[in-house]
Amino acid sequence: MPETAGKTLAAFARLREQIDIALEAVLPPADLEPTELHQAMRYSVLAGGKRIRPILAITSYHSSGGKSDKIFRYASALELLHTYSLIHDDLPCMDDDDFRRGKPTLHKQFSEYIAVLAGDALHALAFEVLAESGNCEVVLEVSRAIGTVGMIGGQVRDVQAEGLEVTLADVENIHRRKTAALITASVKIGALLANAPRPQVKLLEQFGERLGLAFQIVDDILDVEGDFETLGKSVGSDDRLAKATYPKVIGLEASKKIAADLIADAKAALEPFSDREVFWQLADYILARQT
Repeated sequence: MPETAGKTLAAFARLREQIDIALEAVLPPADLEPTELHQAMRYSVLAGGKRIRPILAITSYHSSGGKSDKIFRYASALELLHTYSLIHDDLPCMDDDDFRRGKPTLHKQFSEYIAVLAGDALHALAFEVLAESGNCEVVLEVSRAIGTVGMIGGQVRDVQAEGLEVTLADVENIHRRKTAALITASVKIGALLANAPRPQVKLLEQFGERLGLAFQIVDDILDVEGDFETLGKSVGSDDRLAKATYPKVIGLEASKKIAADLIADAKAALEPFSDREVFWQLADYILARQT
């Protein structure tokens, strides 16, 4: 592994440790009533994960001149929202998955009703934490990213498209809403919390849009080429459910090229940004990831 890549991975690992500490502090204690619900919330959130969304927010915040350690608490809300979406995606009425992050999915470990309510509770907790920032624009940005024009709307189209003939434009629309919207918001809110100049916020938004779409295309590819031991979840589920994915529509090699082109475009969007190197390293990491 090149020295630069090794330092980058080590820096991301340190950030993940700090994010996990923030998540531990944000989540209700396991022995607080209703105990089963709080245990379920902790089970899913603390099961591991890349923590990409909070890492992006924290990196954006620090690169925009932000200094407060409270960013770790605010960024943790993004992981709560991401986890809530995974819990609901895994339910029998959605993707019906048995494993997530190498462990039984929440509805398998607890029950379907607890999984639904744990997801709802994480959603509520996330906005409680974001509201603590006192920044209404941040709350609005995240609300839009996960609402009907963003993640939830994308999930609706994702389920509705199962088994249908879809175009590349259809798949891109699903991916931009279901995955890229929250990733874009993650990059953007870090800059907003740091009171970055608007031109800088716009550059970071463009970076996030391209990065987020590339992230989901890589996910599509890993569902074909990955394995359970590495991913910690079942592979081949996209094919089993006849999902609308890039490999389904254009094949693996073309999907890999589009992902690489999007990462190159994301990096190019930050050419005018003086503190761009860490974002470029993040982009390269996302393209090369195996989990």
